[in-house]
Amino acid sequence: MSRLTEGLLDLLYPPKCAFCRKLVRDRRMLCPACERSLPYPTKEGQRQEISNLALCLSPLYYTEDVRRSLHRYKFRSAAAYYRIYAELMAACLREQGVTAELVTWVPLSRKRLRKRGYDQARLLAEEVARLTGLPCEQTLEKPVHNPAQSGARSAEERRKNVQGVYRAVTSFCGEQILLVDDIVTTGATLSAAAEVLLNAGAGEITGLTLAKTPRDGMG
Repeated sequence: MSRLTEGLLDLLYPPKCAFCRKLVRDRRMLCPACERSLPYPTKEGQRQEISNLALCLSPLYYTEDVRRSLHRYKFRSAAAYYRIYAELMAACLREQGVTAELVTWVPLSRKRLRKRGYDQARLLAEEVARLTGLPCEQTLEKPVHNPAQSGARSAEERRKNVQGVYRAVTSFCGEQILLVDDIVTTGATLSAAAEVLLNAGAGEITGLTLAKTPRDGMG
């Protein structure tokens, strides 16, 4: 996109912060106030243990403005948010010193992709890969259209809801994989996707999301 085109777009659609929606001066979509006050975990708090993953990293807690921002991103066509989300995610990855050989994502079903128009996790994965200089590749598909995880009432229901819904579309020879999604709650979705990758020959798998549900009163 040329600078002239970007300038015209800024006049017609002034960029707003992805979190508080105040006008910002550039298309980074993060205002100085939010950059200072977002619900950042400590370095240790960024880490979460999930079965089938070496660890899972998240730069933000899933609270208030982050929750509303992700809702707009997923359900109100605010796809442009992926850039600032991925910037925060890549910074978290660098802070933790985690490396990988390949970036991939937890995919949507075809039905949900048609309805939404874009795969929010794929956008994040591709931008994280660009920012980190890693290759990005689709390694999973979701042939089963299961109910949304947000409708499950318990961790066990979430686990059962994602059993058998993913399928590997490639095989591995022990590669270190970075598995991207937008949010982690109980970890059931990431765990189910990672299990499929492990069965396809993947080595160590690290999960990476924008946000995590606070636990033990944190966040």
